Amino acid sequence: MPVTIYDVAREAGVSMATVSRVVNGNPNVKPLTRKKVLAAIERLGYRPNAVARGLASKKTTTVGVIIPDISSLFFSELARGIEDIATMYKYNIILCNSDQRMEKELQLINTLLEKQVDGLLFLGAEIKEDHLQALTSTSVPTVLAATRDADNVLPSVSIDHFQAAYDATEALASRGHKRIAMISGPPNDPLNGLMRYEGYKKALKDNGIELDEELVATGNYFYESGLSTTKAFLALAEPPTAIFAANDEMAIGAIHAIQDSGLNVPGDIEVIGHDNIRLVEMVRPRLTSVVQPMYDIGAVAMRLLTKYMNNENVEEHVVLLPHRIEYRESTKPQQA
Repeated sequence: MPVTIYDVAREAGVSMATVSRVVNGNPNVKPLTRKKVLAAIERLGYRPNAVARGLASKKTTTVGVIIPDISSLFFSELARGIEDIATMYKYNIILCNSDQRMEKELQLINTLLEKQVDGLLFLGAEIKEDHLQALTSTSVPTVLAATRDADNVLPSVSIDHFQAAYDATEALASRGHKRIAMISGPPNDPLNGLMRYEGYKKALKDNGIELDEELVATGNYFYESGLSTTKAFLALAEPPTAIFAANDEMAIGAIHAIQDSGLNVPGDIEVIGHDNIRLVEMVRPRLTSVVQPMYDIGAVAMRLLTKYMNNENVEEHVVLLPHRIEYRESTKPQQA
């Protein structure tokens, strides 16, 4: 049978209320009594019941994290930032993989709320009306990370996706490219898909380059879609001289498709990716990429959530972290 608080109280010769005060760090316990209780806990191997403590305090010190794809290097780095800050503030994480399926996302929200989590972090998926309904119909605080809803109803931490794509396209245009292709994310993804596409279009316009729909392809963020879309680009009568991909996996697929065709990166075609995941250093040539600070997004989102959970003052409801381009060998050195 598991050891109970009653067993500890009997062993130490004190009341169960006194044991509870010691376990919960209440200072109103005499040093000698505290010593007796701690000794009894050690002798009996007592472990406090976290669920019972949560019911008593109305806090479970747990945070539910819903992640689209736990195998993704992007989201694993985000999760690391969340975990580090959660540990700092003494919260435990319940990590759930949604497989990027809306039905499962909604089910996980309900499951985590039933488990009495103190807060929710929702990572990187499109926020639809059903999500908003589920997340705003509860008193449990929620923060979005690497995504945000269209009207900024929920607190969020992300980057300016429009500006990031604009900057990447501008960098290619400034090198004299007129045939700049884009491998976009799905158009129903309002941030990584639509906003990056809009940033790409605006940069072309500002540089006097007419949009050519043949140079825009939709990918799914995986390597294979970068490979296949780039093969299609290369089959055009007038292939692109530069490619911007909405994430690094697709950009690496683009590099391999170019190399498989006998062309050179960056000599024949320059390539820029997005996110700056660890793989950018492993491909040859190393990939130039827009740095999305994944760890920082996770860390800042978790810290923002702790403020909401503990009723602290929140200065910024929507946080946009800075981005930059890390130049490597998939682009030519900028001419002075």
